[in-house]
Amino acid sequence: MKRLFVRAFALLALAWIAFVGWIYASMTAPPEIFTRRIAKLPMPAMMLFPFETMWSSARAGKLSPGDAAPDFALKSVDGSTTATLAEHRGVRPVVLIFGSYT
Repeated sequence: MKRLFVRAFALLALAWIAFVGWIYASMTAPPEIFTRRIAKLPMPAMMLFPFETMWSSARAGKLSPGDAAPDFALKSVDGSTTATLAEHRGVRPVVLIFGSYT
């Protein structure tokens, strides 16, 4: 009986480790992939792992103070043109402001 308990516990521990690994891999994926995967996860399952700690680690980024900002492309409000950071780098100062306007 004790042997069966140990095997069952080991199986559950491996399943939990695989589940947490899948969640962490999903968190490091692009946002559209992460949201598609996490949307199918039932809310009680979210209580089985340290979500906030994992999220902070997965989305921490790799930039340090003084590093150059990564290039990006943004469409204009009317969608007619696209601006990239690379086309302005070294030409004039660029200020990046992140926030929500909703």
